[in-house]
Amino acid sequence: MMEKENSNKSRRITLRMTPQEYREIENRFKKSTCRKLSEYARNLLFNKPITTHYRNQSLDDFMEEMILLRNELSAIGNNVNQIVKKLNTVQETLEFRDLLMYYERQKRVYFQKVDDIQNHIHQITNKWLQ
Repeated sequence: MMEKENSNKSRRITLRMTPQEYREIENRFKKSTCRKLSEYARNLLFNKPITTHYRNQSLDDFMEEMILLRNELSAIGNNVNQIVKKLNTVQETLEFRDLLMYYERQKRVYFQKVDDIQNHIHQITNKWLQ
């Protein structure tokens, strides 16, 4: 039967650092796939490979923008659903006309947001293809 990897780790090494040095090590550790700082330090000390996460700032910006647009589209979609539900229950002509006008405004906003998304995707695509 194989023993656990941690079972023989009974020895400690104490290392003193400046706060800036510690922040630097901690930042590098956070970018790695290591689960614990001790694992990261052992990998460094024994020249073992360390897998790090690569952050693409343009992709992060794109994702942030898409999340905002998705939330806006979701809110507009909810409004449209409420309008359609209300339209199905309306019997007065004046109220129906007001709701229909509101629906048309919301529809224009929705299509404008879809156009914004398409334009943004086009800009990001052009940037990535350069």
